[in-house]
Amino acid sequence: MTGGTPGTPESRFDLDREQMGRDLVSLVLTVVELLRQLMERQAIRRVEQGDLSEEQVEHIGETLMHLEARMTELCEQHDLRLEDLNLALGPLGSLLPRN
Repeated sequence: MTGGTPGTPESRFDLDREQMGRDLVSLVLTVVELLRQLMERQAIRRVEQGDLSEEQVEHIGETLMHLEARMTELCEQHDLRLEDLNLALGPLGSLLPRN
């Protein structure tokens, strides 16, 4: 607890704003990584179905490579690893599949 006046929000919680910021960045990057992996799996399914042109397949491949590189950059900027983004869901396992 901080030394704030009793009854004020400052007196009830000792909030580490820096840690909260890191946790928020981690949560946002986790959601983005989950979406990136879902998009990748969907793209692979579509490629395997054979309903895309060669140009579309090339474009999807390049886009997915750029997204993965950007995620790596964002993690490095915030001193995180992609493994750090995986949330444990108890008996359900982990949020992100292991690649």
